[in-house]
Amino acid sequence: MTYQHLTISADPLGVARVTLNRPEVKNAFNEQLIAEIADAMNALSKDASARIVVLQGAGDAFSAGADLSWMKRASEFSAAENLGDARRLAAMLHSIYACDKPVVAMVQGACMGGGVGLASACDIVIAADDAFFALSEARLGIIPAVISPFVIEAIGARQARRFFLTGERFDAAKAKHIGLAHMVCLRAQMEATLDSVVKNLLACGPAAQREAKALIRIVAGRPVDEPVMAETAGIIARVRSTPEGKEGVAAFLEKRKANWVKA
Repeated sequence: MTYQHLTISADPLGVARVTLNRPEVKNAFNEQLIAEIADAMNALSKDASARIVVLQGAGDAFSAGADLSWMKRASEFSAAENLGDARRLAAMLHSIYACDKPVVAMVQGACMGGGVGLASACDIVIAADDAFFALSEARLGIIPAVISPFVIEAIGARQARRFFLTGERFDAAKAKHIGLAHMVCLRAQMEATLDSVVKNLLACGPAAQREAKALIRIVAGRPVDEPVMAETAGIIARVRSTPEGKEGVAAFLEKRKANWVKA
């Protein structure tokens, strides 16, 4: 896959790296980058050779959010054009959120506005100690509407009230405290931290990971009642009978590695 604003690479273990490649504007996204991210994520979700997707930014920033020149053009769109543009952004974020593969964000430097949306849509976020974050839309007289479902799921409504309304910057430690980042490390240790995460992810069954992501979407926010208990019982009964479920249990009992573990 060849793109104008993205680079894609993969290693023999199936770790695919999607790198936002607009370092001259701190990887801010415009119409082209939005389309390319969505295309790449949808393709990798279906790619049997890809086990894990790593989303990262070239240069000294993860993503400064929306490109201001794109926002200026959008402000002059017709109502129908504006709606279509916003829906394409939503579809891009959903392509990350709903990817069948585990998606890990590597966040360094600026992670602003829509960049926070990108990170929130990922399953796991590793933040460098120099990363800084802001949901600064209100300072521009707009709101983080399209990214809000992903951000609120990540940090909760209470924290969203503060950061949506103030637009203030916060550091990596605060991002971890509120649930946006899962781990914080020195910039120089990001690759080692990623290696540890990748090792754990590759030890798990790929179909089980896909099912686990779907399970969270099914159960999150619902009461623990009879319908939920019945539905989850049906899910585990089905998954236990799959080839991967049988192989995983057999490998454990036979004290060997499951057939999906390459190393």
